[in-house]
Amino acid sequence: MRRPLSLTKKADYFSVYQRGKIWKGDLVRVKALPTGLSSSRYGLSVSKKVGNAVTRNRVKRLLREIMRLQMIKPGWDIVFIVQAEAANADYHQLKNSVTKLLAQAQLLIDNDKTINPRFD
Repeated sequence: MRRPLSLTKKADYFSVYQRGKIWKGDLVRVKALPTGLSSSRYGLSVSKKVGNAVTRNRVKRLLREIMRLQMIKPGWDIVFIVQAEAANADYHQLKNSVTKLLAQAQLLIDNDKTINPRFD
């Protein structure tokens, strides 16, 4: 089953790697590129330095779940580059790292800035 919000083509990854801006964290690096599309897409890059196939797939499953719960601004292609230290991290450590990086990149939709009309 194809995920509609994921990067699938090599050319998409390549353009984000070449022209995207990077934010570095302890466990994950984020590269993002504005696209102007109506939704944001993301991709995962987990090298063999992270660990064996079981470890890499575990980290990818955790990151997909973290991204499923995030509210991302539309119009961005985002690539998460996983560092070797993420192999020993649990869900909460990864979530904190990803959320911090997305906030630094100003890619999160801020729910605290909702308009509350005043009635006088």
